[in-house]
Amino acid sequence: MVVSDSPSGGSTPPQQEQANKYGFTKPLSLAGPTDADLQRNSELDKFLLDSGLYESNEEAAARKEVLHRLDQIVKIWVKQLTRQRGYTDQMVEDANAVIFTFGSYRLGVHGPGVDIDTLCIGPSYVNREEDFFIILHDILAEMEEVTELQPVPDAHVPVMKFKFQGISIDLLYACISLLVVPEDLDISHGSVLYDIDEPTVRSLNGCRVADQILKLVPNVEHFRTTLRCLKFWAKRRGVYSNVTGFLGGVNWAILVARICQLYPNAIPSMLVSRFFRVYTQWRWPNPVMLCSIEENELGFPIWDPRRNPRDRFHTMPIITPAYPCMNSSYNVSASTLRVMMEQFRCGNKICDEIELNKAQWSALFQPYVFFEAYKNYLQVDIIASDADDLLAWKGWVESRLRLLTLKIERDTNGMLQCHPDPHEYINTSKPCAHSAFFMGLQRKEGVRGQEGQQFDIRGTVDEFRQEINMYMYWKPGMEIFVSHVRRKQLPAFVFPDGYKRTRMPRHINHPAEKTGDDATKSYSGSGSSERCIKRKNYPEMVDRKPDKPDKRASISPQRLECVSPESCTSKSGGTAQMSTECIEGVRLAGSTTKDANSNCEIKSSDALLGSGLSTEVADMQISEPGFIDSTHDMLKSRSIEVPNESGVFNGDKAQDLALDCLESAETDMDQRLDKACNFITRAECSDCIPNASSQNLNCEPDVRLRSVV
Repeated sequence: MVVSDSPSGGSTPPQQEQANKYGFTKPLSLAGPTDADLQRNSELDKFLLDSGLYESNEEAAARKEVLHRLDQIVKIWVKQLTRQRGYTDQMVEDANAVIFTFGSYRLGVHGPGVDIDTLCIGPSYVNREEDFFIILHDILAEMEEVTELQPVPDAHVPVMKFKFQGISIDLLYACISLLVVPEDLDISHGSVLYDIDEPTVRSLNGCRVADQILKLVPNVEHFRTTLRCLKFWAKRRGVYSNVTGFLGGVNWAILVARICQLYPNAIPSMLVSRFFRVYTQWRWPNPVMLCSIEENELGFPIWDPRRNPRDRFHTMPIITPAYPCMNSSYNVSASTLRVMMEQFRCGNKICDEIELNKAQWSALFQPYVFFEAYKNYLQVDIIASDADDLLAWKGWVESRLRLLTLKIERDTNGMLQCHPDPHEYINTSKPCAHSAFFMGLQRKEGVRGQEGQQFDIRGTVDEFRQEINMYMYWKPGMEIFVSHVRRKQLPAFVFPDGYKRTRMPRHINHPAEKTGDDATKSYSGSGSSERCIKRKNYPEMVDRKPDKPDKRASISPQRLECVSPESCTSKSGGTAQMSTECIEGVRLAGSTTKDANSNCEIKSSDALLGSGLSTEVADMQISEPGFIDSTHDMLKSRSIEVPNESGVFNGDKAQDLALDCLESAETDMDQRLDKACNFITRAECSDCIPNASSQNLNCEPDVRLRSVV
């Protein structure tokens, strides 16, 4: 029998002390809903229902049946291992394993088609490395009901992914210090943590955290509706993905639970609005916590920046409420935090308009148009010999993509910002097993760059490639390509229906009418087929010098050989013979391409790498036009000083990876948004992008790509 509370059975916990119920601080407001709030809440419920966020009764029954079958399988598996290892017949009869659920299913906020996070708990003599990832894996592989079986033993939390009767399952394993696992095991009790290793603690933590969250919110049903709403919003806006450096399910659950504690009598429509209001003003890296951090004699490491220097560099700490308390958002980088903060501000503006009856709930959930937000992208193509190999290879590469973001931030001192897109793209017109991911690139906003300054990330990408090459299950045919792609060169398969969206012309303001608001996107008309107005044709838009000096040459390390995802032309003019011609990439072999929008050149010549993993790497030259400089000066003159525990800092002096300076940088973003984007309309805000000041008026930095020769 599955030992897991049904997600529909979690009712509001019994009355507890005020401090325990609302967390470790007092609520910000005890106000309840008004008639207008009740009306908006009814509209929100209807919108969520119409959006298909709730599964049918048939789907719920199918999930329960799958969990019951999985519970039977692990019980038989443990009994077989017990018999093989020479235990007595009584021990074989008593041998047991139980299945728990956690994540969205445990919290009661899962929707149709989502996976079920499950945890198998077994006895102390059944280990993870051999018994779980080899023996149980082989058992599942032989079952017809199981498809897409993918073990990930090297993950931070080791997991086995598969589909059982079409339902996606993420299965973890934890062996506790008991010879016989009772059917009614209480994992919330601290005794389950005795004599186990840290990977096992992390595996158990998912279930323990989910149970604790439900105990710490004042109204479980209000919490569930609000969380369901905000998870849907995060997916639509492209900020729902723990693996790529954004936030995952448990992160959003803790953030929403904290809002429920601060507004205990609010209903979901109020809680959604307060969510954006609070986190727009949150001073990261101050942590979000639902309760005080507990210390225990077991001695497991807990999140404590006073004692652990590594914890001081966490960008967006969101602390789990169960012992041992951990930072659940350690994947977040400075770049992904910037993107999320911009989306929080955008959501806050729309919620303000909803409360003024100037917008509907649908405006909040407009999808984010990633491929219109930047001019420069990194394209990561992943290929393998067949679909099964691609599944394993893609899982490995995807779990390491956030490291590429961190390395780029590190090697450019935070001056080159990355925006990873969590969505996977597949070119279905090609016969090979292929998957692609993209990252948007831009210079850090509000920073004046030297004329002709360049970012050489070839060594960074090569280091990333070498780490990817360490995959222990690598097979011939598994390859990865990293290439620089300009917006106009994006492959057709990334756009809906296989074609690129027509970009509408933008309003150009006269310099006499310029204000800090000029950094914001502005569209006119609809359905126009014209491209964006070329910056070089409008000298009044950007104050340029008549005789612009030539950009200085790149000073970079000795160039490495590289290859593009397509068939490659070597330096000598010959064509490299490769089995990867089905990958659609940017063909830059021995060519010079001018970008009409940014008036820059792209030069490249490709050669074949000797290793199995091929990479097209770029050194990028970015120069800021005069408009950006003048905008930065204006914002700088208006900036305020932000006090913190280290003294007084100005937002323009923020340094990377320092706690106080990250706080100052977040405040600087607040100033830029408030001063430069106050006139955004609802339609514009629904498509707001994080790099408004440097891109929306076609004034973004020039990028020069030169592939390594």
